Amino acid sequence: MDKNQLGIQYMQEGKWEDAAKVFMEAIEETPNEPVSYINFGNLLAAVGETERALQFFQKAIELDEKAAAAYYSAGNVYYENEQFDQAKTMFETAMKKGLDSSDNFFMLGMSLAALEQPLKALPYFQRCTELNEQDAEGFFQYGLCLANQQYIDEAIKQFEKCIEIDQQHADAFYNLGVAYGFQENGEKALEMFEKALEIQPDHLLAGHGKRLIEEAGQ
Repeated sequence: MDKNQLGIQYMQEGKWEDAAKVFMEAIEETPNEPVSYINFGNLLAAVGETERALQFFQKAIELDEKAAAAYYSAGNVYYENEQFDQAKTMFETAMKKGLDSSDNFFMLGMSLAALEQPLKALPYFQRCTELNEQDAEGFFQYGLCLANQQYIDEAIKQFEKCIEIDQQHADAFYNLGVAYGFQENGEKALEMFEKALEIQPDHLLAGHGKRLIEEAGQ
């Protein structure tokens, strides 16, 4: 196992100091290899040293401007710091550099959604779910964007796919309730709100939706 693989294994095990040691050794041994800088940057980001992490991603990009993973990792740091414009730029660049991964499309969609551009986010969430048919959160976010654009029937399909994968996704049940309420299907809406409350009894929005339906039925 090479040092980068060993460092990733240490990270997965939560052995941050061991991971840092082998990544630094890898950098010292092959200082022109961008992967080691990306891995060390990911470790720094994981322990909250985001500014230093960005420096390592930048170094990787200087060594290889086609290092798509460096742009993706930098995008995640910017997203976590709520710098959504910078995040969007990084995820777009990663895509242009050839990163055809569901995670990158998902995060690009999330950045656009955070920038209140749900229509632009739609194709990226769609692509994310095409590449990973087990991504419950991808289907959920895709459904939210569709609902935002008033594509209620399509949104319902995505929320249903989400709960097929994750039967404990309270927010998907809640949003199904809202969608059915929008279609004036009070019985189905009530059923969905109750499902959300079964999973998460303190789900305030589902509780409010349930009361509205019950009051309307009195």
